[in-house]
Amino acid sequence: MPNTKSAIRRVKRVKKQSLVNKQRKNRYKVALKKMNKLLEKKDMKEINKFFPTFQSELMKIAKTGVVKKENLSRKISRISRRIKKINK
Repeated sequence: MPNTKSAIRRVKRVKKQSLVNKQRKNRYKVALKKMNKLLEKKDMKEINKFFPTFQSELMKIAKTGVVKKENLSRKISRISRRIKKINK
């Protein structure tokens, strides 16, 4: 248990921030799953519509630091390569 007033406040802040981070990580996972489903269906119309939103969503999450920027950049580039393969 926290003993000082500042430690008590810190515990409250960490609890709130944990919830926010959990929500952000969930948004990231949902976006990835949706994109993977679209890639499996090979529905180019839907993929082209969702891809800019997908990139934006991932970069917003990278900006907060919940998931590292390099990690998300790598995922985006791999997915864009998969999209190019489907187009051929």
